[in-house]
Amino acid sequence: MSEPFLTIAKNTSNEMVIKKSRFICSVARVSTEDEAQQFIEQVSTENRKATHNCYAYMVGDRDQIQRESDNGEPSGTAGVPILESLQLAKIHNVVAVVTRYFGGIKLGAGGLIRAYSNSATNAIHKAELVQRIKQAVLEITINYSQHDSLLHYLNEQGIEVADEQFSATVQTNVYVDEEKVDSFTEKLINRFNDQLTIKKGTSRDHEIPYLTN
Repeated sequence: MSEPFLTIAKNTSNEMVIKKSRFICSVARVSTEDEAQQFIEQVSTENRKATHNCYAYMVGDRDQIQRESDNGEPSGTAGVPILESLQLAKIHNVVAVVTRYFGGIKLGAGGLIRAYSNSATNAIHKAELVQRIKQAVLEITINYSQHDSLLHYLNEQGIEVADEQFSATVQTNVYVDEEKVDSFTEKLINRFNDQLTIKKGTSRDHEIPYLTN
């Protein structure tokens, strides 16, 4: 089974204070590198008096684009830890900017790595995760006499009705996870003794909450 496609549920920010330095991580969903750069610029502008605005982002269904920046911190102590936090969370199409306001106490390389890593990880947890699922639209055509029974069955199975069209018969369009289309179709045909027709239509990306163990 392939890895689920995960991203953050909402844009958010989280602040930590470590040895008097403020670390504020802002995370956002993006679909292009331009959107990621615009978000970085926005956060940097809002925090122009900050000591550093370090960032990392991953864009693309297969994370084709990955960038990171230490923004003046010692090489490898900020951008890479932020990027690794995104990678460990296995999320996609996300940008994270960690803003640091220096508090006067140096943290050392190890301390900086932990600070930037924890800042990004905590913000990701706060944002929560969703899983993207590919769903097909199944067009079910049935007689009026069976319509109520169909709706009752769909409700029992937890299947979402997209819309309905009424003419000589009723066409009920429903969303079904792509991987469940064949088994659901077979069950439906058996349940209604083959007294309906089913046609596969378009598809959509659907998001559901992703609960980690």
